Amino acid sequence: MSSRGTLFTVSAPSGAGKTSLVKALVETMPKVQVSVSHTTRAMRPGEVDGSNYHFVGREQFMRMLEQGLFLEQAEVYGNCYGTSKTWVEQTLAQGLDVILEIDWQGAQQVRRQIPAAVGVFILPPSRQTLHQRLTGRGQDKADIIERRMRQAIDEMSHYVEADYLIINDHFDTALAQFKAVIAAQALTLDKQRHRHQQLLIELLS
Repeated sequence: MSSRGTLFTVSAPSGAGKTSLVKALVETMPKVQVSVSHTTRAMRPGEVDGSNYHFVGREQFMRMLEQGLFLEQAEVYGNCYGTSKTWVEQTLAQGLDVILEIDWQGAQQVRRQIPAAVGVFILPPSRQTLHQRLTGRGQDKADIIERRMRQAIDEMSHYVEADYLIINDHFDTALAQFKAVIAAQALTLDKQRHRHQQLLIELLS
């Protein structure tokens, strides 16, 4: 019997490696799906509409917000982001786990609506490493990088709101820890009892 999937919120400051870790995880865990958010942010080189994000205009985003179509939404660096409520609910009902790559503001909104959501926060091993990662992208100007560094200090303070904390120093280690979090949630008593209901009846009869 298939049990309901688990909703995970994964948050991190820009440059902590969140996207790379999520991408590597879902490649080896087919029952984990990543929600594709809607955003008003401009498309970056190499991104694909409908794969990285659903890129929409601000007017369209606001109409969707007014219609109550988002599970969570936030404005970051002047751009709006939102998660489709219908898609998340349908995917969880199929017994698949869902990962939301969202900032701490979005994670707070999700927890208010879905208390059972599991929060994961990813941090860099140092400020210096974070700065190097942001600079190494080669996508942003120096003033933008400095602004993101200042913003990262505030963002990182919200790690205390998560259920799990991963320090992304060595990528393979961080990925293994991330997979362990997903696996652990699948083995909780409630999920196992639902999944193996008939077996438990047979064992105890």
